[in-house]
Amino acid sequence: MNEINTTDNKLSMRMIRYYIPAIMWIILILILCTLPGSALPHVSLFDKLHIDKVVHFFLFGGTVILLAYGLHRQQKHVNIPALVGLAVAATLYGLAIEFIQKYFIPNRSFELMDVVADGAGAVVGALIFGLIGKRFLK
Repeated sequence: MNEINTTDNKLSMRMIRYYIPAIMWIILILILCTLPGSALPHVSLFDKLHIDKVVHFFLFGGTVILLAYGLHRQQKHVNIPALVGLAVAATLYGLAIEFIQKYFIPNRSFELMDVVADGAGAVVGALIFGLIGKRFLK
């Protein structure tokens, strides 16, 4: 019985290592998105250009790419349903962060357009990995 637990632990650790970049990226997103509003720079040019939406797009697109990379390293392939699932999961993570901002972070609010940018980035991340990523990982 003890040998089985040791084998399971080793397998779990080997599996987790494929996702370390994604886990670190997801933690970085949580830290950045839960900063109090007073800690964020207020530059009117950024507000006019909606730079924060571009940042959301790239953060969540990167999340899907890193998760897909980990999945590919673990399973040697990533199919379309898996990419769709990763994009949906990343978008739901963005939605959860918006609710955290609304209810728990001072001077922050829920912004639907942030969720839209998160979802768009997640979908593009899935498309990029599906069309290009797998070719480089053969």
